[in-house]
Amino acid sequence: MKKKYIPSSKDKKDWIEFTENMESISVKKDDLIERNVEKNKVRKLDLHGYSLIEANKEVKKFILESFELGCKKLLIVTGKGSRSKSHDNPYLSEKLSVLKYSVPEYIRSDENLNYKISKITQADLLDGGEGAINIFLKTNQKFIK
Repeated sequence: MKKKYIPSSKDKKDWIEFTENMESISVKKDDLIERNVEKNKVRKLDLHGYSLIEANKEVKKFILESFELGCKKLLIVTGKGSRSKSHDNPYLSEKLSVLKYSVPEYIRSDENLNYKISKITQADLLDGGEGAINIFLKTNQKFIK
């Protein structure tokens, strides 16, 4: 049988002090995400609900801003197109996954954007898998010391 732990008076005092200062404690997940963004300079853009033209404008603006900020990695969520309202109509089904395929192509075809990018890859499963892409930016010369 396991012996029951009996806290010391110091443990009790420490616990009371800890619980009286709960407002200084942050949510662990938020803390980790914030530190990851800060450390690795990862930015995220979610394109769900955007039309193709709107998405391309947002992507261009996002990449240029991120490059200026000295970011190294971007995550762009395009979605897989699996929830499209045209899913049941075989005559419209070619519209599924429009952003998934057209956004990377748009980036590669834009000379100004392509110049700032070292590579584009499919995102890890935890970051969106087939419905998201990672963009790795080249180093902005103003951030080289």
